[in-house]
Amino acid sequence: MGCCHYYAPSEGGDGAFSVDLSAIVFGAGVLREAGDHAAALGLRRVALITDSRLADLPHVAEVRESLRAAAIDVAVYDEVRVEPTDRSFQAAARFAGEGRFDGFVSVGGGSVIDTCKAANLYSTYPAEFLAYVNAPIGGGQAVPGPLKPHIACPTTCGTGSECTGIAIFDLLAMQAKTGIVSRRLRPSLALIDPVTTYTLPRNVVAASGFDVLSHALESYTALAYTRRKAPARPSLRPMSQGANPWSDLGCREALTVLGRNLERAIADAGDHAARDQMMWAATLAGIAFGNAGCHAPHGMSYSVSGLVRDFRPAGYPEAEPIVPHGMSVIVNAPAVFRFTASACPERHLAAAEWLGAEVRGAGPEDAGEAVAGRIVDLMKATDMPNGIAGVGYTTGDIPALTEGAFPQRRLFDNAPRAISREDLAALYRNAVSYW
Repeated sequence: MGCCHYYAPSEGGDGAFSVDLSAIVFGAGVLREAGDHAAALGLRRVALITDSRLADLPHVAEVRESLRAAAIDVAVYDEVRVEPTDRSFQAAARFAGEGRFDGFVSVGGGSVIDTCKAANLYSTYPAEFLAYVNAPIGGGQAVPGPLKPHIACPTTCGTGSECTGIAIFDLLAMQAKTGIVSRRLRPSLALIDPVTTYTLPRNVVAASGFDVLSHALESYTALAYTRRKAPARPSLRPMSQGANPWSDLGCREALTVLGRNLERAIADAGDHAARDQMMWAATLAGIAFGNAGCHAPHGMSYSVSGLVRDFRPAGYPEAEPIVPHGMSVIVNAPAVFRFTASACPERHLAAAEWLGAEVRGAGPEDAGEAVAGRIVDLMKATDMPNGIAGVGYTTGDIPALTEGAFPQRRLFDNAPRAISREDLAALYRNAVSYW
C-alpha cells in the first residue's frame, strides 16, 4: 500500500482495516427533513430525546413539527443530563421501554446522542446495566442484534457522536467515565445542520472545537492498525482498530479546517462561515475516530471529568460542578503528544503544520514540541484552562486521577507508545500546567 511506511506489516498484526460508513445529510436547514427521513425508515411512533435547556429552543421545535407533519407520533424526553451518568442512562432507558417506540430521534450534543443510544439499546435488549459496558469495568457483552432506527441531530460542533457507535457516561461508583462500544449503536442517519451552532456560547464552541481537534489528532497518531494484534475472527475486528488510510483522510482535512477556523468561530458568533466549517470539521473527525479510535488524551479525560470538585465554566449549567468533555480532553493533550511524538514524529509534525504551526526546518526531535506548542497557543488564545490545575486539580490528586483512568485500556492500548501506570502518572504531572 502506497500510503506510508507507518503501515508496514508487523508479525502477528492485522493485514486489513475496516471502513464503517455513516449515513449523513449535511447542510443548513436539514433539521426540517427529519419527518420525511423518519417516515422513509418506517417510523410511526418515536421518542424525541433532548435536554431541558434545548427543549424550548427552535431546533427541537423544528424537528418535532417536521415529525408531526409526517404523521409521526412524538413523545419528548427532555431529562438528559449534561455529561450523563449510569443513572441518567437508565432513566432514559426506562422511558424508552415504557413508551413502546419504533424509533428514536435525538436533538442535542454528545450527551443527548449518547443517552439516546443507551435508551435504544437497553429498551431493545434489556440487561443488567454493566453487561454491555466496556471490559474490564463492565462485562463487555456484545449487542445481541440490530437496534431500532435512530436519527441523530447534533447541535454542537464537536461531539462526532452522530457518526460513532460509542456512548460515554460517568459511572458514579467509580467517579470516572467509561462507555459502551458497538457498531450497532451507530445512528441510522445523522442530520447535521450548522445553523444550530450560531447561538452557542463562546465557551461551548471552544470546548467542542478542542474535542474535534483531539479526535482528529489522536486518530491520526494512534497505533497503526498493522501493529494491532490480528483478531481471532474477522468479525471481531474492533472499531478502535488504530490509525488507517481511510481515517487519515478525515483527520488531515479536519485538522486543516480547524487550524483556519477555530479561533474565528470562538471569537465571533456572527462569523457563520467559520462556525459552518467547525461543524464540517466535527463531522470529518467523527467519521475518522469512529474508524480508528482515540487514545490517551481521551483516556485521561475520564477521571478529570469524573473527579471534578468545584469547577463551573461559563456557558454550562451551574447547578453542579462540571468539566465539559472537550476541556477535560484538551488539558491533557500537550503532555500526551510530547510523550507520543517519538513513536511517529512525522505524523506529529504534519499535524502541527495542518493546525497552523511553522515547521520548516523541524526534525523528528522537534515533533512533540511543535504540535504541543501549537495546541497550547490555541488554548491560550481561546481562554481554555491551563492544564489540569486550571480545572481544580493539584499534584496531590495525581494518584486518584491515575487510578480512575488506568482501566480505560481500549483507549490507552490504542496509543502509539505503551503506557504503564507509572507513565500515566507522569503524564498527569506534566499536564498540571503549561504556561
